[in-house]
Amino acid sequence: MEEVSQSPVSPYPRTHEKLRDSSPSVSAVQCANCFQWRLISSQEEYEEIRENFIQKPWFCDDKANVTCQDPSDIEYDATRTWVVDRPNIPKTPAGFKRYVHVRKDYSRADTYYILPGGKKVRSRTEVESFLEANPGYRDAGITVDGFCFTTPKIMKETIPEDVEVEVVIRRK
Repeated sequence: MEEVSQSPVSPYPRTHEKLRDSSPSVSAVQCANCFQWRLISSQEEYEEIRENFIQKPWFCDDKANVTCQDPSDIEYDATRTWVVDRPNIPKTPAGFKRYVHVRKDYSRADTYYILPGGKKVRSRTEVESFLEANPGYRDAGITVDGFCFTTPKIMKETIPEDVEVEVVIRRK
């Protein structure tokens, strides 16, 4: 996954969140036809694309007034750190907010959700406890399956050169 060129690096185009400091600042998607990067204007639109990405690939002409012949909106380079989101992560339920935070040493990212009321949760178990204590959300169709704590991959070639990344190997 070193360079984005005229051929895809993975079997499907990718959605990325481009990071400045430690929280996402820009969301982009790669065209399934020309592999150019296009900026996505809102988090909601980005999540809709990501949720159905394998079943419904994204193309440049899915964006108004854009074709594959137009220059990329953004270049994949090391001017900022990029993270690769996995495809088909469910869209965040209404009233909740999904956050990805990259640690200061860029060793990994953490995914968490902010619940209505402001509480931060970091696991499906915590979400399940919230839903049990607040059955109105379940009645509205919200289930634990609507939450994904899978962390995106930090693209190593885009980590600033002055950062020393600590790699930890854990034994089971």
